[in-house]
Amino acid sequence: MATNITWHPSLSRRERNQLRSQRGLTIWLTGLSASGKSTVATALEQHLLHLGLAAYRLDGDNVRFGLNKDLGFSERDRNENIRRIGEVAKLFADSATIAITSFISPYRADRDLARSLHAQASQDGSDDEPIPFVEVYVDVPLEVAEQRDPKGLYKKARAGEIKDFTGISAPYEEPLNPEITIKTHENTVEECVAQITDWLVAKGYISSSKAQVKN
Repeated sequence: MATNITWHPSLSRRERNQLRSQRGLTIWLTGLSASGKSTVATALEQHLLHLGLAAYRLDGDNVRFGLNKDLGFSERDRNENIRRIGEVAKLFADSATIAITSFISPYRADRDLARSLHAQASQDGSDDEPIPFVEVYVDVPLEVAEQRDPKGLYKKARAGEIKDFTGISAPYEEPLNPEITIKTHENTVEECVAQITDWLVAKGYISSSKAQVKN
């Protein structure tokens, strides 16, 4: 634990949101490997940017090239991986950006921790509202994900070449009450993006006047 540190306040979250004319939040996509998380997250990021909104995608593979390059895939390392991403997503959302994460994040406790980080009050004690945390369950059957297997990971896991692989030799704990559930084996990527966007508009997180792509 770090000691002798002091939180230095800046603009409040409310002020940032007002100045940037949008509300920061985190959209947390979770699901099996090859469920379509990264594909949907990428399309959603592009869609939101075309709407004129600030958005940034944090991808499970990408962060392991830098921020989390020191972590493996043991349960302990997976826990730390998600803890760090929860903190980083919160920082993006606090800056009035829409953070989009696409991680397997197989354990409910880790996703709950990420949610709780967003629910905490500001460090400076201001009366800012909690940061919205939108859990999106990318729900596909294991057999569908295994048939896709674009990286050949399921095949290696079945052969014993990859240990602690989610869905095969390690558990995936499905969300109990996700805000949104999408099924990429039943709907197109565009339909999944529209489903998420429509939900955000309905909840008032995105202005309906911005919900049309700018030409």
